[in-house]
Amino acid sequence: MRPVHTALAVLVTAVWGFNFVVIEIGLGHFPPLLLSALRFLVAALPAVFFVGRPKVAWKWIVGVAVALGIAKFGLLFTGMAAGMPAGLSSLVLQVQAVFTAVLAALVLRERPGPLRVLGMGVALAGIAVAAVDEGASGPVASFALVVAAAACWGVSNVLTRKAAPPDALNFMVWVCTVPVLPLIALSLLLEGPERDLAALRALDWSGVAVIGYVAWVSTVFGFGAWGYLLRRYPASAVAPFSLLVPVFGMSSAALVLGEGVSGLRWLAAALLVGGVGLTSLAPARTKSRTAVAGPAAAAAAAAPAAAPAAAP
Repeated sequence: MRPVHTALAVLVTAVWGFNFVVIEIGLGHFPPLLLSALRFLVAALPAVFFVGRPKVAWKWIVGVAVALGIAKFGLLFTGMAAGMPAGLSSLVLQVQAVFTAVLAALVLRERPGPLRVLGMGVALAGIAVAAVDEGASGPVASFALVVAAAACWGVSNVLTRKAAPPDALNFMVWVCTVPVLPLIALSLLLEGPERDLAALRALDWSGVAVIGYVAWVSTVFGFGAWGYLLRRYPASAVAPFSLLVPVFGMSSAALVLGEGVSGLRWLAAALLVGGVGLTSLAPARTKSRTAVAGPAAAAAAAAPAAAPAAAP
């Protein structure tokens, strides 16, 4: 890769890593489901008027929107609001690569080779270590919610690969249009209209900055730049940069939020990042001719939370 494109890849992963810190700050302003709804609303508008018509069938847009926009981000934001640290969330969410590999084997008939199976085992060992660390210092339920979010991300990755959209940014902007109303309805039902109205009435410039970052910087810029890189270079050259996301996430959480990083958490990070690297980069043997190419497919498989594929 050219140096300028290498710098762009690192910048995108830094943006996605820091996104977890911004989410943590945003949860001080908004209930989690309302924050997620606002993120998708601002990401979709006005971008939806400039990206052109959808380039894939609506069934894929809706499927990815439900799995990624409603389930994954709803669970992630709720887990973080319940006490899951931002840095650890950025790390644990990367286990989506294991869920993606398992689901791809079941749905797309991609048989994992020995190296990929080894990577899955190493990553799961990292999750186990992280669970022990979090169980000793924080609520296990919030940890489980973030793991469930990673599983939903795996579902959305497989759906995206089935859709094989030719334009990652177009696809992600249209995906962002679907979750807004369902998330608002869930927020009104579960978080209450009084709480939502109080958050909106108290909106200040820091709250606006949070929404702008998670919507435009992390989602629109992040996935637009990632898709641009995937159109110019092989996925095998771009995907490894996504392993920097938890590095930036944990580092920025420690610097900005003062989150401590225990020895167990560093061990979990080493196991999880190493395992995800093996799982993501090891080749899989495919039995079928299902189309899995395309920038959005690779972006969904390798991209982090801050983008819903876009973020998420």
